[in-house]
Amino acid sequence: MARKAAYRKKRQNRTGMLLVTTVVLMMLVVVSVKSVELQEKKETYALKEAALEEQIAMEEARAEEIEEYEKYTQTKKYVEEIAKDKLGLVYEGEIIFKDEN
Repeated sequence: MARKAAYRKKRQNRTGMLLVTTVVLMMLVVVSVKSVELQEKKETYALKEAALEEQIAMEEARAEEIEEYEKYTQTKKYVEEIAKDKLGLVYEGEIIFKDEN
């Protein structure tokens, strides 16, 4: 009887160890797969971040251009250009030459 009990206990220990090892290996596989997925997401987000930073730089440059244009539109030279181009106005005594083509 003692021999059977010892054999049964030894067999239960092996089965328990096998189950624990299987569970640990399964967890290791799951963690590895998730790690790879997270690495891919990280790379994707890094590319998006670079693209957005480039877009921010372009928008800041555009904002500067708009600001400069705003300053230009408040000058006398701009008003003269618009008056000549859109309204056809000229200074008194100014001679206008038109191209025949």
